[in-house]
Amino acid sequence: MEITIKSLDTIHEAAKEFIKGMGKGKVFAFYGKMGAGKTTFIKALCEVLGVEDVITSPTFSLINEYTDGQGNPIYHFDFYRIKKLEEVYDMGYEDYFYSGCLCLLEWPELIEGILPEDVVKITIEEQADGTRKLVCS
Repeated sequence: MEITIKSLDTIHEAAKEFIKGMGKGKVFAFYGKMGAGKTTFIKALCEVLGVEDVITSPTFSLINEYTDGQGNPIYHFDFYRIKKLEEVYDMGYEDYFYSGCLCLLEWPELIEGILPEDVVKITIEEQADGTRKLVCS
């Protein structure tokens, strides 16, 4: 799946397209440089899924939990500040990753070795014209 986000005005349409292509995936790892739009896209994705909470990057808390419009939990992780993998073990990552609930991960390259086998990897890149391209693998 490849999605182009033309502007912030169209990000919710891109999120809807992404949701249609999610399949049965539950753990989604978002790769991209600082400022590529990972948090912004995850925020739009959560809004389309019916989250009414304030959606922010969990940079300092490592994880934020939201509730979608159906009452299901969504876990949003930001591993940017992880210094040692032990921190992720201590937070009980397996309880989240294997819960069957939607998990959205930023900076997953820092925990690559413990990602589930069925993780869906998404790369977000800013293009020369200012658009963003999402590529799923």
